[in-house]
Amino acid sequence: MSEQDPKNKEQDQHLDQEGPSIHFDLGKSSSPCGVQGRHRFPSPSLSVSNAENHTETSDGKTSSFFVALDASIETLQKRVQQLIDSINESRQKDHTLMSNFRDSLKLKVSDFVEKLEERMYQLYDNHNKLIQEKLQEFTEKIEKINSLEIELKQVCHTVETVYKDLCVQPEIK
Repeated sequence: MSEQDPKNKEQDQHLDQEGPSIHFDLGKSSSPCGVQGRHRFPSPSLSVSNAENHTETSDGKTSSFFVALDASIETLQKRVQQLIDSINESRQKDHTLMSNFRDSLKLKVSDFVEKLEERMYQLYDNHNKLIQEKLQEFTEKIEKINSLEIELKQVCHTVETVYKDLCVQPEIK
């Protein structure tokens, strides 16, 4: 296995510091493209050396086979880069969709909580009115009981007085 090139080392250090990006990259340094999110995904890189490594034939000319192979590799690299770019665009759209969904959900939940709170206070108000009515009835009944108690005490006092009067009457001769 060959030693890692400085560009890839720099990319790995960048990933270690900021976390992986949601984007793929092919042979370039990784850049999160300004996407700040909670979820990031590893960003694989494809590093195929495309140096002028043409094998010379015995007569000193470059083999047409290797030229065609290099062209095929370049075509494959371009196609892979297009696919990776397509994946990156798709991920960016997904990220935007999820961000919009999260914001929309926050608004809806906030509205729901506000309505729920409003309804709760309406119920509290209704319950308070009922409690107030019951307390008023209770107060009226307590006052009636107090009035009856006073009346009962008066009756008891009157009965006691009559009893004493009956018991203490002078004797008739």
